[in-house]
This record gives sequence, structure tokens and C-alpha cells, in this order.
Amino acid sequence: MFCKNVWWELRGSFDGLHPEYEVTDWRGYAYYCDFVWMGPAVRLVIEIKGFGPHVRDMDRLKYCNELNRETFLSAMGYQVISFAYDDVAMRPELCITLLSMLIGRYQADTAPTSMDGLAERETVRLACRLSRPLRPIDVSAHLQVNHRIAVRTLQSLSRKGFFSPSSGSQGKHIVRYELQPTALKLL
Repeated sequence: MFCKNVWWELRGSFDGLHPEYEVTDWRGYAYYCDFVWMGPAVRLVIEIKGFGPHVRDMDRLKYCNELNRETFLSAMGYQVISFAYDDVAMRPELCITLLSMLIGRYQADTAPTSMDGLAERETVRLACRLSRPLRPIDVSAHLQVNHRIAVRTLQSLSRKGFFSPSSGSQGKHIVRYELQPTALKLL
């Protein structure tokens, strides 16, 4: 379900993604991570955790082992992230957004080469971080640019399908820009 609902929607390929990836833990036991993505600058462990086995049915020893395993993986150079099974099944767009934000930190090969590209990329990241429609003043403050440049950046992103503009109460002026759910696929 993770591969179909989240990974494929975000990446469009399974390059570098390894399911049931074996890691030997500190006790010498084999542990199978749900997924490991070997990116250009990160080894990312992705765990999908169901409520039953990971919360309801967990005793104190299992809880300690879970935390120790995650700490061990971090010490071995993996970054560990977890998604709730329910989110993967019912709110995959949230998982896509969060995973995109995380993976984007390690995608130097897709970095913009112009100042306009950098401003646009940072504007999309700002919208993800704030989780609300952006106003030009938000972009202006974040990028430390004047109002006109902030508006130009938001208009450009709207033309490219990243945002949809919304008018104010009187419908005369565009006052905010809402990030589109499909926008993260375009990054």
C-alpha cells in the first residue's frame, strides 16, 4: 500500500527503494526494515506502523526494544521515519507531503540553478511548513524580498500549477495562494 499510495505517487519509480531490508542489530539479530531508500546523501529507513502491533499490543520490553532499535539504526547512519498505517491507507497525501519535504533536503541534483527557481522552491517549502494558504507578505518576509517580487513569485507558481489564487471578500484582488495537492509531484 505504501508503494502504491505514497512512494509511486511521489517518485514515479522505485529506484533506490529496498523493501524488507535486512540490518543486523546490536544483539547480532537480523531485523527487517519495512523499506530503506538509498538516496544520494541519505540512507532512509521508512517504517509503516499499525496501531495494533505497535501501540495496543506492545508491552514495556517491546517498547524499549523498539526505541533501542531506532537509536541503533540512527547510530549506524540511517535516518528513521515512521508513518501510521492508517495515514498510508486513508491520508496518503499527508505522507507524500511529509516525505517530499524530507527527501527534498537530500536532492541536490534537483536544486534550482536560478534565483527565480530558488525563490519558487522556497515558497513551496514555506507553504508546506505553514500548512495554510500563503499571502504575499508571508513570502516577502520569508525570502526577505519586496512585496512586488513576492507577488511575482506566487503568480509564476500559480501559472505552473503549484498554487491556486484566491480573491478577497470583495473579489477584486487576489489575497492568498493555496498550495495544490498535486504540486509536490511537480518538484
